[in-house]
Amino acid sequence: MHAITIPEPGGPERLVWDEVPDPVPGEGEVLIDVAASAVNRADILQRQGFYDPPPGASRYPGLECSGRIAALGPGVSGWAVGDEVCALLSGGGYAEKVAVPAGQVLPVPKGVDLKQAAALPEVTCTVWSNVFMIAHLRPGETLLVHGGSSGIGTMAIQLARAVGAKVAVTAGTREKLERCAELGAEVLINYREQDFVEEIRRATDGAGADVILDNMGAKYLDRNVRALAVNGRLAIIGMQGGTKGELNIGALLNKRAAISATSLRARPLGEKAAIVAAVREHVWPLIADGHVRPVIDQEVPMSDAATAHRLVEESRHIGKVLLVTS
Repeated sequence: MHAITIPEPGGPERLVWDEVPDPVPGEGEVLIDVAASAVNRADILQRQGFYDPPPGASRYPGLECSGRIAALGPGVSGWAVGDEVCALLSGGGYAEKVAVPAGQVLPVPKGVDLKQAAALPEVTCTVWSNVFMIAHLRPGETLLVHGGSSGIGTMAIQLARAVGAKVAVTAGTREKLERCAELGAEVLINYREQDFVEEIRRATDGAGADVILDNMGAKYLDRNVRALAVNGRLAIIGMQGGTKGELNIGALLNKRAAISATSLRARPLGEKAAIVAAVREHVWPLIADGHVRPVIDQEVPMSDAATAHRLVEESRHIGKVLLVTS
């Protein structure tokens, strides 16, 4: 088979479409003939040499895929060769074939075609686990999503609206904010021109956001705490704004607020399987009913993954950029 390899860390030009050995499904795994994968920020960090795969995972980038099951490993039940699926991966999605634990596999939801399904596993699992399983967003509460036009952001908007929450977003252009509004965001904040702390307070009559989904990390830490409502919950899922920030514990105590920080890739298999099962139970029906849909900017041939990486690094996309095998 062919896969994207990274002989040396560096820029997008370091991504090489190369012939490599086929993976073999182990105990409890299925082998998928990949139709598509999607670009995530973690893939860019891996390419740059800053985010190695966890032990035992494929060395090729790619945290999600869609395709058809080609083979079943020992001990697998509930799946059959030929099933159309998508999957959450620890790596290996930028390839023509990938082996993945059966507990991280999902059926392609009704109303979504096979390639489009590649845009779903990482964003649905990230949003559902952080916003709902950890931060417990409830109907009537306000969710603030940083990077509202990203793959994570576009999914967070839709899921929050589907459960009856109010959504505020930050983005850097009018076009991106307009797309967020089309998906259901009610409070639109241009972070280049507006202070999101002031804007979220204005939109909530001074209360603040009940839950904040943050991809920036250190750069936004202090302002995120100030933007939280009493009993608010800050869920940090990225470090695009740095890793070290100063936290005002007094402000956190006064608001009786909580901060969580998670990543999916290195979680134990059991935790990933539990998240995937929750997504199948709660999110897949919303997709089948048409309340939630993947937002896809464009498709790029997987062999030209460098072009897709440039698009994402330059933030010229809205939603997800797919890598397709054919």
